[in-house]
Amino acid sequence: MLDPRLTKLADVLVNYSVKAKPGENILIEAYGIDNALVKEIVKKVHAAGAHPFVNLRDHAVIRQLVMECTEAQMQTWADADAFQMKQMQGYIGVRGGANIYEMSDIPADRMKLYNSIYYQQVHFDVRVPDTRWVVLRYPTSSMAQLASMSTDAFEDFYFNVCTMDYGKMSKAMDSLKALMDSTDKVRLVGPGTDLTFSIKGIGGVKCDGELNIPDGEVYSAPVRDSVNGVISYNTPTPYNGFIFENIVLEFKDGKIVKATANDTERINEIFDMDEGARYVGEFAIGVNPYIKHPMKDILFDEKIDGSFHFTPGNCYDDAYNGNKSSLHWDIVNIQRPEYGGGEIWFDDVLIRKDGVFVLPELEQLNPENLK
Repeated sequence: MLDPRLTKLADVLVNYSVKAKPGENILIEAYGIDNALVKEIVKKVHAAGAHPFVNLRDHAVIRQLVMECTEAQMQTWADADAFQMKQMQGYIGVRGGANIYEMSDIPADRMKLYNSIYYQQVHFDVRVPDTRWVVLRYPTSSMAQLASMSTDAFEDFYFNVCTMDYGKMSKAMDSLKALMDSTDKVRLVGPGTDLTFSIKGIGGVKCDGELNIPDGEVYSAPVRDSVNGVISYNTPTPYNGFIFENIVLEFKDGKIVKATANDTERINEIFDMDEGARYVGEFAIGVNPYIKHPMKDILFDEKIDGSFHFTPGNCYDDAYNGNKSSLHWDIVNIQRPEYGGGEIWFDDVLIRKDGVFVLPELEQLNPENLK
């Protein structure tokens, strides 16, 4: 029997996130998931009068392609999929799989080829700017293990997060976006962290369920050369199947001049992939009331209540600071007391302390007011 929560989730994706309209083309790209959700999404797209198209992918197959393909083959692959993407008005990416480490042993030069040609040309150059898109993870037993939860408990958590009232959240975000729009100087303070930068003229963008599910962040970007100080991240974070921990980045005039982690050599290889990888493309504040702890899945972790993330790599066009890179790595710091606390200051005014908004106009974003 079909789980009714899948039907509700499909409705959120098609009608709230992507807002499919009659006659539009909507690409559904599914990685390693049960087809039940894909079928429900197809039904909802048809019901909206739009045209569904489906790509079924598998990370193990992608791994094999990337391990052995030539640069010319990679370019042909990118050209073909970019052509398809250009025909689409909407994109729904559902990503699952039994093993999150499937691509962890791909050599750095091969991943650079994949990221700089395929992912750059298909996703950064076409999908992100030219479609209404949403990306989500699909609940699997491997995700439950990462979250240290039983499969049943994780599924309940997943559907609570992914089908929450994003319309209510969106309205509550308006005041934070407005404050970001008028802010110049930002200071982040916490254990091992004292970082300053400017967001003047860049402003804020709400993430309220239209691009990611789960969602719950308001983001901006630092003026490219304005970042100075040090940041110590307190959550584990995956990149290409490897889990990094204890990441500490030191910045001077916007550039990462020193990076250490549980694998310092590996993390510096990532930051050396291109010039923009050592600069920052995003600063965001997480507010999802249902997500409390890291589960080594960035789409969830970057929305954690009481968190922020500071993202080396490519910026988004709607919070543009000029930084271009094949990297976009949302690394998270949680500022609630059990994670060591911390403060966010805008123009020398404290706006959040220990994960709780203290300005009256922002209190509606505290978890008790969003659930």
